[in-house]
Amino acid sequence: MFTHQGRKRTTSHNLQIASLLSFVAGIVNVAGFLAIHKLTTNVTGHFAFFLDEVFRLDFWQGLIYFLYIFFFFSGSFLSGFLVEYIARRNSNYTYIIPTAIEGMILLVVAVFGADLILENPNGIAFTLLFAMGLQNSLVTRISNATVRTTHLTGLFTDLGIELSQLFFIREILLRKKLFTSIKLRFTIIGFFFTGGVVGGIFYSQMGLHVLLFGVVALMLGLIYDSIKLRMLKLTRKYRN
Repeated sequence: MFTHQGRKRTTSHNLQIASLLSFVAGIVNVAGFLAIHKLTTNVTGHFAFFLDEVFRLDFWQGLIYFLYIFFFFSGSFLSGFLVEYIARRNSNYTYIIPTAIEGMILLVVAVFGADLILENPNGIAFTLLFAMGLQNSLVTRISNATVRTTHLTGLFTDLGIELSQLFFIREILLRKKLFTSIKLRFTIIGFFFTGGVVGGIFYSQMGLHVLLFGVVALMLGLIYDSIKLRMLKLTRKYRN
């Protein structure tokens, strides 16, 4: 899921990582909004608010919205930088370390976020947007831009286009490829929705501790990938 790259990467691997990370993003999206009433998984709306505040000459509030965008961008930049840096040293850990960092960030917000909701809500927004920028860059890179998990605008656009193509494409191979892509889109939507439901239901009881579900999901994904990698190495060793 995290270690397979290039030709070794299959549709199954993309479905696995799409399921995992879209579930996490769904939790973060709802938990962040309920906690501080801000979008914490994408910056599309924040850019519009940024321009609105600038035109109103409220530069301080405009700066806050700019920082939302900046922290998302910074997470994306760090993820891309780490992927390139680690890939040159040990390709087996290329995507594992950024995922572990995301998990630690969510853990910190889950543990200390309740104290910041009133004192520094923007700090929570900055941190979660940084984590989602990191995740979005990571999954975009590992899936060759096939999977996006932190926002649904482009996803529904692609889904609409692909569903419309079903009325016109008749070639068996092309239709099979199209159905595979549609399945991936529905998987992301479904798990994003599931994560949102989990976040919404448990937020009323746990507050930002609900992010621990996302942390556990990421850790289980890394453990699963580690076990698969070890089994693969053992299989190759015995074959040789």
